[in-house]
Amino acid sequence: MLEVVVNISEGRRLDVVGLVTRAGGPDVLDVHTDADHNRSVLTLVGEGAARAVAAAAVLQLDLRTHRGVHPRIGVLDVVPFVPLGPSTLRDALDARDAFARWLGDDLGVPCFLYGPERSLPTVRRSAFTDLAPDTGPRHPHPTAGATAVGARLPLVAYNLWLAEPDLARARAIAAGLRGPTVRALGLAVADAVQVSMNLVAPDVTGPADVYDLVSREAAVARAELVGLLPAAVLRRTPRERWAELDLAEDRTIEARLATTGRTVDDP
Repeated sequence: MLEVVVNISEGRRLDVVGLVTRAGGPDVLDVHTDADHNRSVLTLVGEGAARAVAAAAVLQLDLRTHRGVHPRIGVLDVVPFVPLGPSTLRDALDARDAFARWLGDDLGVPCFLYGPERSLPTVRRSAFTDLAPDTGPRHPHPTAGATAVGARLPLVAYNLWLAEPDLARARAIAAGLRGPTVRALGLAVADAVQVSMNLVAPDVTGPADVYDLVSREAAVARAELVGLLPAAVLRRTPRERWAELDLAEDRTIEARLATTGRTVDDP
């Protein structure tokens, strides 16, 4: 089984987010929408749902009118394939490559691959400059821009909002956190600031770990889990801290799959 975490550049027009989401049908496990980032994160299972959601996003969204805090290269900004259960990273890579060929050939959206060969930050920095698309046209789609299509192991997307709106401090904290297990940015969000993170090895550095690291440098107003997290990450987190860390049993991948009658061990 493959999880697909589709990041679209729309978080304000909820009717449009709904149209795109409904294209995925029962294979949509979660939708996280952020108006300030102007971005939504859709957690899906299966390649079919990913293609249906991608087609709807390209049809409904227009990068030319998009404004938001979060960096983006397209309306269908990031599409990582993630192996669950007995699936392997090789399965995810095969699905990634097939999706990128389809998106480039059928919808005319240039795709940049990330995974073992390069990181997502490298794609963001170098797309259309030092880095040419791996599939599709050589230039951005007129309304959809481009897409970063990846294959990776499960990660946790996590935001910590600081009590004081000090952007320079948030950026300094983010810089100090960056390393093999954490990617981080300091962002201004409306009249507040946040340290926005991807915990790329959450079995090593999890939500409690980064919360404690950040709180040593600045007061934390609140935590925010974006999307879902693996049950194993939740289990290694003290239960008494779940509320503080914005974690819960029903926000795990396994729990959401169970509501559809599936498990991570299903094909």
